[in-house]
Amino acid sequence: MRLLMLGGTGFAGRAITEEALARGCDVTLFHRGRQEPPAGVTSLHGDRAEPGGLAALGEGEWDAVVDTWSGAPSDVRDAAQLLADRAGRYVYISSRSVYPFPTAPGSGEDAPVVEGSADAGKGEYAQNKRGGELAAVRAFGDRALLVRVGLILGRYENIGRLPWWLARMARGGKVLAPGPQNHGLQYIDVRDLATWTLDAVEQGLGGPYNIASPAGHTTMDEFLHLCADVTGNKAELVWVDPEPILAAGVEPWMDIPVWLPPGEVYDTLMRADVTKALSTGLRCRPIQDTVTDTWEWLQGIGGEAPLRADRPQLGLDPEKEREILAHAESGGVAEPR
Repeated sequence: MRLLMLGGTGFAGRAITEEALARGCDVTLFHRGRQEPPAGVTSLHGDRAEPGGLAALGEGEWDAVVDTWSGAPSDVRDAAQLLADRAGRYVYISSRSVYPFPTAPGSGEDAPVVEGSADAGKGEYAQNKRGGELAAVRAFGDRALLVRVGLILGRYENIGRLPWWLARMARGGKVLAPGPQNHGLQYIDVRDLATWTLDAVEQGLGGPYNIASPAGHTTMDEFLHLCADVTGNKAELVWVDPEPILAAGVEPWMDIPVWLPPGEVYDTLMRADVTKALSTGLRCRPIQDTVTDTWEWLQGIGGEAPLRADRPQLGLDPEKEREILAHAESGGVAEPR
């Protein structure tokens, strides 16, 4: 397969690139040159957000294009239009954020989506991703594959969710563990995303697919205990119910990565129907493999994840954590375990 990656040096794009190389694909990366690409690719340089930035793509033919762009939809439009007659398929790595809040639990790909425009400049994340979808479909029609990814975890993560938890557990001491303990998590390991994406190209799939594990593939309890285990069991988890955490002004997902309390946002992001993807071969590895692999990667690069500059910093302020734990324990709300 001749594969063109638009990006491919960061998180999801890098995992897809490495999987493609492992399969023996002929991989071309179009990127800005800010990060070292994986060995074995052909590099083309350009900044798609700048005038004339796609010049390096003026020639060449590919069986498939994979685009992870989350900026202006018009940038996806321009790339897709340029490549429509020289590429077999266009894979746009979208997001389940294209579904509005609230979306009923158990909803599939036919659920309503947010408004978006293929011609729009950079806006809010959800509208950017929806506009990117529309741009891909405008140029490629049913040859466009829309990969609506949920929470992505794994090596190369440059958002800081799982790396934050691993770093926090590695510091040790009493750790705020947000309840409910048995709360299910729905996510996808970046390697499983890469495998399914390339399998889908080989199958000639098109249209939208929700890509995440089945709902409840793991729980907060299992997830946090594994994070503690792989980092040396220095942490003492103290489980606290959602109510006092929210009352303290903590922002779910941002201050406490991965975690969402019960409610409409949780139902929208953590209880999607992924039957369509499972029926086409999506397989999800155990959370233990994801946590262990991410920790090994972090240790191999010095322990600190390279974070994207265009995303907000995640994580709970240590003083706020201590305040919540002190309040919870004095009130008999939680017991260390």
